[in-house]
Amino acid sequence: MPSDERSDPTQDPTIRDEILRLRGSIDNIDGALVYLLAERFKFTQRVGELKAHGGVAPADPQREQQQIERLTSIALEAGLDPAFAEKFREFIVSEVIRHHERIAAAHGSAGVLDTYS
Repeated sequence: MPSDERSDPTQDPTIRDEILRLRGSIDNIDGALVYLLAERFKFTQRVGELKAHGGVAPADPQREQQQIERLTSIALEAGLDPAFAEKFREFIVSEVIRHHERIAAAHGSAGVLDTYS
């Protein structure tokens, strides 16, 4: 057996099988996350439409602060680094903003309609 195979733990059938099982679970979770995000964006899109039609103020700093506090608390409770949770929130917010800008442009409004929905 070449030395590189002996140093590779995935050559051990028990380890390899567990890695494959874990990767299957990871893939399932990734798929669920994508579907959950798609569902979430359906709701935020509707918020954007309602705001565009109703002329509601573009951003809600109080809502954003509440969301930051809520997600920080959830992250801590779940054993997740709150800094990571904040980066994830910012990623989602940027996508919501992109959607709301598109909705606002379609309704003849300018600017961002919301920051987090």
